[in-house]
Amino acid sequence: MRSTGDGMAADGPPLFEGAVRRVSAQGSREDSADAVGYRGPTACSAAGITYRQLDYWARTGLVEPSIKPAFGTGGQRLYSFRDVVVLKIVKRLLDTGVSLQNIRTAVRHLRSRGVTDLAQMTLMSDGATVYECSSPDEVVDLLQGGQGVFGIAVGVVWKDVEGALSQLHGEQVETGETIIGDHPGDELARRRNRAG
Repeated sequence: MRSTGDGMAADGPPLFEGAVRRVSAQGSREDSADAVGYRGPTACSAAGITYRQLDYWARTGLVEPSIKPAFGTGGQRLYSFRDVVVLKIVKRLLDTGVSLQNIRTAVRHLRSRGVTDLAQMTLMSDGATVYECSSPDEVVDLLQGGQGVFGIAVGVVWKDVEGALSQLHGEQVETGETIIGDHPGDELARRRNRAG
């Protein structure tokens, strides 16, 4: 199952969407629409990236906000929880040296998966190809085959982002109301929100 560089796996089936190979065949379900959105600075903080990275990734189409893109000067992007998870995964893939082309393919694949699928997924890579594993046995099989060099447990990233966002501000998508995170030192913001 090594990559031949042309989107095919030697001694195996074609790679899923070019650079992400599905090791398991699980059905996906549709995600419900996110009720809470996160502005750029909040998404950056939770994903561990700079605003410059966020802006570049949105402008180049790597990770675009699924709730509200920025239109014109001064427009505010609004990212979903799932978008923030994908941002954090992209950062981890870049930090480990995966090519931007393979990351783009991985992002398309992640966006096509259901929430339940993401929470149980592990991404493995040998630096050239990104593999999807949905069980511990598949991770072991991939490592024994020599393909995996590093892995990202998407469920762990999910929980990290969930914890980070619980302490940051969100925005009710339908009403635009600010949702105050559970940050103990932010009493002034809580009082402002109650007064408004």
